[in-house]
Amino acid sequence: MALHRFDLQQIAPSPWKNGGGSTREIARGPRGAGLDDFGWRISVASIAQSGPFSTFPGIDRHIMLLEGDGVQLHSSAEGIDHALAQRWQPFAFAGDVALSCSLLGSPSTDFNVMTRRGRWSAQIQVLGQAQLLGASPAGLVMVLQGQWQCASAEPPLLPGQGGWWAAPDAGSGLLVPQSGDARLVHVALHPAQS
Repeated sequence: MALHRFDLQQIAPSPWKNGGGSTREIARGPRGAGLDDFGWRISVASIAQSGPFSTFPGIDRHIMLLEGDGVQLHSSAEGIDHALAQRWQPFAFAGDVALSCSLLGSPSTDFNVMTRRGRWSAQIQVLGQAQLLGASPAGLVMVLQGQWQCASAEPPLLPGQGGWWAAPDAGSGLLVPQSGDARLVHVALHPAQS
């Protein structure tokens, strides 16, 4: 399997235009896609201050708190008032919605998955058992806690490290937790049925 390994500490953050935070983009597909035509995009963002969320018309979004006190997401027009305050609990919303975000305390770090509506869909799970990778045409895993072994010849994956795959390179591989408290986020990406 072609697992493209990554380490968040090795990905340079890109500051937001409004100065409210920064984003570390992990992966984007399909290969060669830009910010205006991606089918899917996965990143980790640091939210440093309260303010508006960027809108992404035609995009479905999932956000999950990794670190910090979290944020309150609010849109009176869409009836959204959601506290993203519990770690590792994905929250889905439409990227078309104009959301405001209020810090609930300290700055927060969030895991983000975006898919272009009608072209891709995503399933996000936090898991603690061995995972067979490559069961979806594209996907990503990132360690949240503990160590995970992908192949005996490779070093284990540690928190903030992971890997992603995408067709035509997708294959199979087994990722095994090395302790009972090990956790990872698993993103399965599927193209829309035509």
